[in-house]
Amino acid sequence: MRSRSIGRRRARSAYPVLLLLAPALVAGCASGARPSASPSSVWAGPSAMATAEQPPATRATPAPSPAAPTPSPTRTDLRHVFPVRAGNVDYHPTHSAYPGTDIFADCGEPVVAVTDGKILEVSRVDRFDKRGPLGPYNGGLSVSLLGDDGVRYYGSHLSAIATGISAGVRVEAGRQLGRVGHTGNANNVCHLHFGLSPACRGHDDWWIRRGVVWPARYLDSWRKRGNRSPAAEVVAWQRRHGCPKAPTTTSGAG
Repeated sequence: MRSRSIGRRRARSAYPVLLLLAPALVAGCASGARPSASPSSVWAGPSAMATAEQPPATRATPAPSPAAPTPSPTRTDLRHVFPVRAGNVDYHPTHSAYPGTDIFADCGEPVVAVTDGKILEVSRVDRFDKRGPLGPYNGGLSVSLLGDDGVRYYGSHLSAIATGISAGVRVEAGRQLGRVGHTGNANNVCHLHFGLSPACRGHDDWWIRRGVVWPARYLDSWRKRGNRSPAAEVVAWQRRHGCPKAPTTTSGAG
């Protein structure tokens, strides 16, 4: 009987202790379940493993600035026009010994820039002599234009060079460069020798400048107000041939 009473007293004496401990236990569980600080205030960045496993599509990348677009390697918006501004014009699809075209028109008709670009060379003096050398001075008065498409456009046998046309001058498609004539080895026939080529450097390259690809199909397009560009064909030719250091033939117009 005495032992039961002692047990009851011990049990009753433990209740106040449990009641005092209960708030602390509840507070401890609550603090473990919900951190007192918000996640954004304690997060120090992703771990190395989390970063490595992050899918590339979810990583933030800066958007390109609309004010600085990526430049295009070549211009594709260039306008091309027929090189002689006249109603009575004719030309052959072939040439004598190398690619080029003779455009026949009355002497004095305007010769114009085929496209936008910069004047490379101007010859204002007719140095052609039948006794030689053949080739370098065949063209007589001439102008070569480096188009913004990378093609060199060459016209020769002119009777005159237009005012203001000299090396380094910027021109737009349709600007007058000179007039049709028969200087050089034109054999007294009024016409414009027209050639397409890459602008090679480092040596006098009259054998390239006079023409390396056939112009007729481009002339056909421009005459009908089309805009066919010879740039791709000229680039392909240069990849195959480079810049030959000497001519394969000295005959024909220059």
